Amino acid sequence: MNYRLKSYSMATVLALSIGLFSQFVSAQTGSFPNRPIKIIIPFPPGNTTDIMTRLIAPKLQERLGQAIVVENKPGGSGIVGMDYVAKSKPDGYTIVASQGGNMVVLPHTNKNVSYNPITDFTPIALSTLNYQVITASNQAPFKTFPQMIEWAKANPGKMTVASNGEGGFPHLVFESLAKNAGITFTHVPYKGTAQIVTDMIGGQVMSSVDGVSGPAPHIRSGAIRLLAISNKTKVSEWPNTPTVSETVPGWTSNGWFGYSGPAGMNKDVVNKLNVEINRAMNSPEVLEQLKSYGLEVISEPPEYFDKVLRADYERYGKLVKDIGYEPR
Repeated sequence: MNYRLKSYSMATVLALSIGLFSQFVSAQTGSFPNRPIKIIIPFPPGNTTDIMTRLIAPKLQERLGQAIVVENKPGGSGIVGMDYVAKSKPDGYTIVASQGGNMVVLPHTNKNVSYNPITDFTPIALSTLNYQVITASNQAPFKTFPQMIEWAKANPGKMTVASNGEGGFPHLVFESLAKNAGITFTHVPYKGTAQIVTDMIGGQVMSSVDGVSGPAPHIRSGAIRLLAISNKTKVSEWPNTPTVSETVPGWTSNGWFGYSGPAGMNKDVVNKLNVEINRAMNSPEVLEQLKSYGLEVISEPPEYFDKVLRADYERYGKLVKDIGYEPR
């Protein structure tokens, strides 16, 4: 009898403990955020993730009632910033502006990647889709995309093509394009768009492949020349610019951007961040700016981002093997 009374007492204590803990967690997440939120940009200023995040930061700050600190942590084609967030506390106060390049491509192409995109992160929001642009220096020996392909065929390996890093998404995009077009080239890796544009203007590199938002202002100013886009169809922002597929039949490529946190984040915190990021992206002034950069806004729950992440991780892993790229 004493045993039964003791068991009942322990069960009661356990139930009360669980209830109190649940109330504590609820109170904690209900008050989120109660201090500044840091959004890490794993690239230098001027990258698409940087532009996009600085556009929505004031909206998030207004809605969440806390400062949004945007911090650039470039290096290793995004590895440094991604690794920093993967190792941060999963409390929602440190998240990263992630992209297809460092989430689904780099882990397959770079031996130094220190994180697993599937197990080390919590998908929060898939925010935008974009396409790649093929640009050229005004000093390059070709002025159109067909001329670029012809020149590259006539001069094997001599065409220099810049991207934001060895084994990154833009680099892999051009490797795929080159294989389909039957050309070879010399890859010139950089840390970010700004330095690529500077060297293209100076004639140190002939061409580049990049997401559209970074080079867009320099294309509009005439500092560099837009040759083609990787989108399946022509876009309203550049109505006279051909698609790559017009010269290389069947070849297209699109990328995505989103926000992720460390693995193990509280679901309520994730959902709150998802709702506010989606709301900020869809505010009229932000939407207009993003569209001018060639970005298509996506407003879906975290589960959607998780599915896209897993599917693309498998898809690009296969692509790396198919084009014979050796991880470096």
